[in-house]
Formats: sequence, structure tokens, C-alpha cells
Amino acid sequence: MNLRKSLKSLVLLLILITIFSVVGCTQKPVDDVNENNKADLVENPTEDEVIVESKDIVIVDHLGREVTFEEPVETIVSGYYISSSILLALDLQDKIIGIEAKPEKRPIYEIAAPELLDLPTVGTMKEFDLEGTAALNPDLVILSVRLKDIAESLEKLGIKVIAINPESMEELEEALIMIGKATGTEERAKALKEYYGNKLEELNEIWEGKEKKNIYLGGNSDYLSTASKKMYQDTLINNAGGNNVAAAIDDTYWATISYEQLIQYNPDVIIGAAGAAYTADDIKNDDKLQSIKAVENGQVYIIPSAFELWDSPIPSGIIGTMWLTSVLHEEDYPFEKFKADTYDFYKEFYGIEIDKEKITK
Repeated sequence: MNLRKSLKSLVLLLILITIFSVVGCTQKPVDDVNENNKADLVENPTEDEVIVESKDIVIVDHLGREVTFEEPVETIVSGYYISSSILLALDLQDKIIGIEAKPEKRPIYEIAAPELLDLPTVGTMKEFDLEGTAALNPDLVILSVRLKDIAESLEKLGIKVIAINPESMEELEEALIMIGKATGTEERAKALKEYYGNKLEELNEIWEGKEKKNIYLGGNSDYLSTASKKMYQDTLINNAGGNNVAAAIDDTYWATISYEQLIQYNPDVIIGAAGAAYTADDIKNDDKLQSIKAVENGQVYIIPSAFELWDSPIPSGIIGTMWLTSVLHEEDYPFEKFKADTYDFYKEFYGIEIDKEKITK
């Protein structure tokens, strides 16, 4: 019996010795990790390390510049009207600490965020206040791509800049998503983008299959200035089911033309830009334009501007397309329906209730 116990003990001892020998041969002390192993550890980060790195917000702006943020920004300087309108639509007015010159000329500011009127101003695209902007020390400055040199100067001072160029619906949506990502409001930006997609599909169903009318869109200060193919206004006309008679002009933005050229265009409809310095009657009563179809048929209108400039590449720019669609196809998109849609848009995205009676043709 004792012999049997001794044999069992001996076998158990041999098994234990074998196990410890195998472990000792295969396990490598931490101090023995060679340089190649260390490189592998660096080049192949753990899942936790990847998650930490992915917290950075990386944006490629319309200048092709990569801009990185460690977290959503808290303070913003808006360099021009377009970016300020985007910030309003994203409900970011409380984060704006500096704004473009003459904000009192923008009715929507007083209606939706009157506090913007008391903010420091940073000039215009022609005379931008670089020093004043730097003194505000914002987390982010939003500029037009036309201020590339200013953007580079601010970056050298350690101030982040996003440059945008929303001269089409696609570029407007890109600008919204850029700013949404940088500010933690990407879901709201996506909601606007979704609204545009749904509304454009709805408008397309109204005019699809119908003969397109030729549209001439006059500039703000002079109706002998017109929007070229490069302008957002060209997108507005196309999305309303019209043809921009000046679409062949592609070497400038606002093009100055002659009376002879306008007569040659002979548009079916003449539209004056929002905020125009002239009236529809000024065009209708111009002796040199009496032979144009639009004047003969009384098809001359001015885009309303009681709230915003709806022919601009701003979040509410879709309303300009809605307005023009109603003007061109009122039998299928009644003007009262358009006014109701506009009211709903501002209530949903700006949190305000506008006076529908201020919406005119």
C-alpha cells in the first residue's frame, strides 16, 4: 500500500516538473523584448489606442486644407454672411464671438439672434480685420476661400480656420457638414441636408416633363449684371426647372452685359436678385426692354428679402428655389403653399415664427 502511494507521488512530481519546464521555456520576460518586438507594439496599436486617436475631428475644407480639432469648438468668428447664416441654422449663435461688418443689414439676425448685433465686427472680404480677429482668440474662424491669404496668416498665429465656397447646392451641403463636425452639430447639419433632398425631389416632380422657361437673373445693384454658371443662382434656377440664359458665361461670377445682349437673350421671365436696388417696375418701364417677352407678358419679379437673401448659398437658400418654382408653376405649387412651407422651415431650423405676409413675389 505504501509502495503504491509512493509511486503515485512520484508520477505527480514528474508531471509537475514537466509543466514548469514547458512554461519556463516558452515564457519571455518583459525585459527580454527585443527592438523588433517594440516596433511591432508601436506599429500595431491596441483597440483602446485606436479609439483614443479617433477622437480627433479631421476636416478637409474647400481649399483642400486638412484642419484637425481635438474636440468640438466653443468660440467662433464668422468672416462673412454665408458662414454666419450657417451657424444660425445649426443653432450656434451662442458660440459666435465675432461677426462680419454691418450685421444690422441682415434682418434674420435681429429676428433669430439679436445678440449678434452687439458683437465685435471683423470687417469684410475686401477689408478683413486680421488683428481684431486674432485678439478675440477664437477656437475657429470661418472664411470664404477668397480669403486664402488671411486663412494662412491666422493659421500661423495658431488659430484654426475653415475656408468654404458654397457656390452650388452640393458645396453648401459640404460646408454644413464641415461646420457641423467641427462644432458637434453634425446631426443637425444632416437634418438640413435631408430636408434639401426631400424638397428638391418634391419640386422636381412639379416641373419634370414640362417645357423649361428661359430665366434671366439680374444682380443686386444693376439688372444689367447677371449670374453666370459659376454662381449659386445658376443652381437655384436649374432646381426650379428653368434655364439660366447666361449659363454660357463661365469665366467670371457676376457678369456685366449690354442691353443688346439682354434683348438677344429674350428671356421668358426676368428675376431681380434679393435685395435689389431696383424694382420690377423699373425693368418693366425701361424703354429699351419693351420688346423682351418677359416685359411684354409682365413676367418680371424680385426675389423677396424681408428675412434673408434667398438667392444666396445659405441654409435657407432652398427657399429661393421654392419661391421660383411657385412663380413658374403656381398652378401646381400655389404661392400660399410656398408661404406655409417657408414658415415651417424657419420654425423647424431657426426656432422662429416669421410673418408670412412679408413674403412677396
